[in-house]
This record gives sequence, structure tokens and C-alpha cells, in this order.
Amino acid sequence: MYTIGLDVHARKIAVCILDQNGKRFKEMTLTSDVEKLARELERLKKPCRICYEASCGYGHLFDQLTRLPRVKRIAVAHPGRLRLIFLSKRKNDRVDAHKLATLLFLDQVPEVYIPDIDVRAWRAAIEFRRKLVDRQTAVKNELRALLRSYGIATPYRQRLWTRKGLTWLAELELPTPLARLQRQCLLDELDGCRLRLKELERDLDRIGNAYPGVQLLRTIPGVGPRTSEAVMAYIADPKRFQRGKQVGCYFGLVPCQDQSAGANRLGHITREGPATVRKLLTEVTWQGIQRSPEIRAFFERVQRQDPGRKKIALVATAHWLVRVMWSMLRSGEESRFTRLTRKQEEAARSQAAPAASTKKRSKAPSAA
Repeated sequence: MYTIGLDVHARKIAVCILDQNGKRFKEMTLTSDVEKLARELERLKKPCRICYEASCGYGHLFDQLTRLPRVKRIAVAHPGRLRLIFLSKRKNDRVDAHKLATLLFLDQVPEVYIPDIDVRAWRAAIEFRRKLVDRQTAVKNELRALLRSYGIATPYRQRLWTRKGLTWLAELELPTPLARLQRQCLLDELDGCRLRLKELERDLDRIGNAYPGVQLLRTIPGVGPRTSEAVMAYIADPKRFQRGKQVGCYFGLVPCQDQSAGANRLGHITREGPATVRKLLTEVTWQGIQRSPEIRAFFERVQRQDPGRKKIALVATAHWLVRVMWSMLRSGEESRFTRLTRKQEEAARSQAAPAASTKKRSKAPSAA
């Protein structure tokens, strides 16, 4: 069996073929055309296995290579873990292709999970929604900056992004024609973002309703459709994780570690995996702290009544929650968290506010 390493780019592919002894058999550079690669594989007249890095379009390439009769195995390498390539003093396409083939020959490829095309499209739609939300926020900030640049204050106690607030903003008399043109362009873009978000979320809801796991995750207090669908789309198959720690590593919620002999240094979280899911998990953790006594108890236990540990406690709670979500998807069991009513939430906030103020007053003399 031949072992093949591919260094894939938008317009060309560097190919390195190793024989059954791991020695270079053939090297070539092809255009990014799978049909030409298939013709070269047919000339080998032996089965082969292929390795390449995960990059833009890696799923489509995986689907195309899977159809080739000569290909018996495809390993898609995690680019963030290929230190053999990225920390090399000598790096080019031919060398990269050879190193990928060598890693596959030694069975040392850090592989990534390849979901089917429907799940990949689902993930892409979730990421696209996040970009639309970010752009909508940027447009709102630009509108506020436009008002501040001319010293215009919004009406007291009026929300600017409601129908009444947008009507006031559209009818506002600005001092220059260019300012009015900028205001109109931003309002049109904001309206377009809202329409696209509404249409996209309608399709995302339709897809999420077809997955029982999405509805299962929504039984957790504070978890809505966007977080549940994102976690479900990226976990995809819960059985591919053997332990809950692997789920935390996958979403980048575990700390960096530098351990040697008796010293063990822990740093910031690794931030590997999808950033969109980490953002949603952080948002939903705040909601869970307010709506569930069990989630709040975990958060307070990690915080240790220290305001300086609030961020640490928040990330630790998000890590714990995503492991709970994975366990629920694996077992099919609904959430056991207690869900507070609205009145109970308001009562808990009112009790927490005086306690926080008394802690600040008690710490003030010692700080002085």
C-alpha cells in the first residue's frame, strides 16, 4: 500500500508518495483537480492512504477522495497540532507533503473529526449568523458614534433600537447632508441585517427541531435555541468523546499547562475549537447562574467569595455546563437542574445586592 501526503492549496496540490517501506517513490505538483489526482492514483495500480491538513474546503475534498476506488483511508490532520511542519526551519509545499506522508506512515497523524455534509452546512450557518450579529452590533455602535460626534443625546429612557426609537432616529435633523446620508446608509444596513437574521434563524429552528438533542439541551435553565443547536452541531456524535475532559479540551475551555517534575503551571484557557460556541456558553452561563440554584452554587463555590475570581468561576462553570450537556446527549436524560420562576429570580437578585454592598463596606477599611 502506498502512503500519500497532500499539501493542498487553492490552485495547486503538492503530492508526495511513499512506498511500502516508507521511502519516497514519487513527487509531483498538480492543479487543484481531483480528477487529475485520480488518474495518477490509477497509474499506481495499488491501494493507497492519503493525509492532508484541515483547511478551507477540507470536507468537500474528503467527500471527493472517498469516492476514489484506490483510496482505502483518508486522514485529515489538525493544523494546530502539526508542530513538525509549523516549527520547521525549512518549509515549502514539497517538504510539507513529505512530512504529512511520513506522519501517516508512522500512524502519528493528529486527526480531526469529519462530519457529513449536512452537519458541515449546519455549522457554517451557525457561524454565518454569528457574523451577522457582530455586524449588526457594529452598525449600532456606528450610529451611536454618529450621534455623539454631533453632540446629540438620545431621549431619556427611550430605547434606541425599538420601533419608536428607530423612527426618532430616522426623522432626526442632522446638521450636514453627508451626516444624513451616513445615517440613512447605516439604518438600511441595520434593517437588512435584521431581515437576514430573521430568515436565517427560521431555517436554523427548522433544522434544530429535527434533532432531539437540541430539545434535550433546552431543558437546562438559561439554554436557548442558539446555544443548544451550536453545541449539538459541533459535538455531532457524543460517542466520539470517551470522557468529559475531552469535551472541554475540544471547546478550548481547559487551561494551558506547563508541567515538569514538581512544578505545574496553569495559564489561560487554550481557546481551541469553535469560538462561537465558547461565546454562547459564556452567555448562557450567566443566564444559568440567575435561573438555577445548582448552577449558582457551583459558580459561588469556585469564586470563593472573591470578586477577583469572577472570570475564573465563569469559565469553570461554562466548562462544567458543556460537560453536563455532553452527558445528557450521551444518555438521553433531561436536565436535573431546578428552574427558578421569575419572582424567585427577582427575589434572589434583591437578596444578593445587599449582601454584595455589605461585603464591599466590610473590605473598605482593610483596603485603606
